[in-house]
Amino acid sequence: MARSKSNKKGDIMNNWDLSKLYESYESNEFQNDLKKVDLLIEKANEFKKLFKGDTDSKVVLTDFLLLKIEIIDLATRLFSFVSLNSATKTTDQESARFNVILQKKFTEFTEVNTLFSSYVSNIQNIDEVTNSSDFLKEHAFVIKEIIKYNKYNLDEKTEGLLSKLSQSSSSLWSRLQGVLTSTLEVEFNGEILTLPEIIGKSEDSNPEIRKSAYEVELKAYDKISQSIAFAMNGIKGEVNTLTEFRGYRSALDKALINSRMNEETLNSMIDSMKEYLPVFRSYLKRKGELLNHKNGLPWYDLYAPIGESSKEFSIQDAQDFILKNFATFSPNLENLAKRAFAENWVDYLPYKGKVGGAFCANIHPLKESRVLTNFNGAFGDVITLAHELGHAYHGDNIFSESLLNAEYTMPVAETASTFCETIVLKAALKDASKEEKIYLLESSLQGSTAVVVDILSRYIFESSVFDNQKTNFLDENNLKELMLSAQKEAYGDGLDPEYLHPYMWLWKPHYYSGSLSFYNWPYAFGLLFAKGLYGIYQKEGQSFTKKYDNLLKATGKMSVEDVAKLANIDLSTKDFWRTSLDVIKEDIELFLELTK
Repeated sequence: MARSKSNKKGDIMNNWDLSKLYESYESNEFQNDLKKVDLLIEKANEFKKLFKGDTDSKVVLTDFLLLKIEIIDLATRLFSFVSLNSATKTTDQESARFNVILQKKFTEFTEVNTLFSSYVSNIQNIDEVTNSSDFLKEHAFVIKEIIKYNKYNLDEKTEGLLSKLSQSSSSLWSRLQGVLTSTLEVEFNGEILTLPEIIGKSEDSNPEIRKSAYEVELKAYDKISQSIAFAMNGIKGEVNTLTEFRGYRSALDKALINSRMNEETLNSMIDSMKEYLPVFRSYLKRKGELLNHKNGLPWYDLYAPIGESSKEFSIQDAQDFILKNFATFSPNLENLAKRAFAENWVDYLPYKGKVGGAFCANIHPLKESRVLTNFNGAFGDVITLAHELGHAYHGDNIFSESLLNAEYTMPVAETASTFCETIVLKAALKDASKEEKIYLLESSLQGSTAVVVDILSRYIFESSVFDNQKTNFLDENNLKELMLSAQKEAYGDGLDPEYLHPYMWLWKPHYYSGSLSFYNWPYAFGLLFAKGLYGIYQKEGQSFTKKYDNLLKATGKMSVEDVAKLANIDLSTKDFWRTSLDVIKEDIELFLELTK
């Protein structure tokens, strides 16, 4: 388990508690559940003959779905414990060993699951069967999804083999990137810092520290860039090969299908984002002027604090601030945050061996979540904590659904989190002085710019990587060139071209997954969808909160477009996206007015 320590302002546990999952790898509970996997494998394999027999399809369908629920429940418990331990101790050999063990065990379900998909797809009267019981009706969407995805499946033997091979290819490349970036030591002003700690200096109030940290950070990447370039090529090459082999048009096509989202929706959103780039560049240039830069904002000052006083938050301060402002939306949201803080769901501070960034893991079997942040005390860290608690609130709403109806896709995954950011910011702005408004607005615009402009650069970059990797090996210099090109296209004259970030491809873990490509534009979707929903909330008031909760509950059993329709939103046209971007534009215009 991660170590625990008290915060200066009271008896707060800075590290999460995983004991509700298991006390340890040696505990009877963990070891018994590990053995239970083997029993479920045997039970699943018994269905192979049923898929070929003449047993009533209603019975087979029902029994196998019930078994899948049991398997997902067990897998969630085991993998959550291992992955959460790995996130705070990336070099822990025990966690690495059990991750490999679990991966190998659960790949044994691939073959029978592939056979099940084929079986379901061949049921002639599937609608009649689905409507024959309340349980099957509850899972009608899941059944339709199984049939839709089946055309991309290979035969069961090949699927089983590919599942096993991924454990010695993309999974290991992904782990390499995580280990190298989390253990890279950076010497700064006589201290040895971790990469998350040196990146955190980008928010320091001292401009010399920000610039020096940026220079040291870029230099440090030289030590690992060649190795991680191999990881990028290994993963993207695997994805390119398999997506073509399965019949997808591209990695993006697969990402859209997995996201239950139409390409028309993505194109409408991306085109709208590009239309508003001049607005974001005006914010960047004004920030550059405020910091005495004449050629656009240098990368190292992207997250520089603006305002007369940049308050530092203790963990207690952050908790109090979030609870107060969550309460302005609903008691349910406030109570969720109270539980998270009181029951030690959060691992707050950066330390060696802990992964960078932030995430939230929803643990359906516990009806709880766990949140990781690298909290340094800046207002942006408070926003990040609110963001991750939004994911936890999404989980809290969807925990009432069946496990099979709880798997929401990437685009809607960022909705509740971004909505919570907006709640905190808007509530904080109400009573702020002019200087505080400038500070709060600018802090928010940092995030919005990252999610619209930088995400656009990441989308452009990843598209280029997939295209170029088909015919070339992209070494670290090629990847740096593609990254700089993407940043110039997205940021334009908003940034100083002499001070960009050629290594953004190396640091971001989102690029390093064999099963999850294009984990960039979903953030933009989440931001803009949430801004639009918040606009509806402003018009409808408290009556909107129930509609909002129901929308979150539906995200695991609807397409993205159908979820939006619950709030009378049409995602296929630019009208909605422009309305959402206008919400951010209003903040930028206010910032420009306040900083004249």
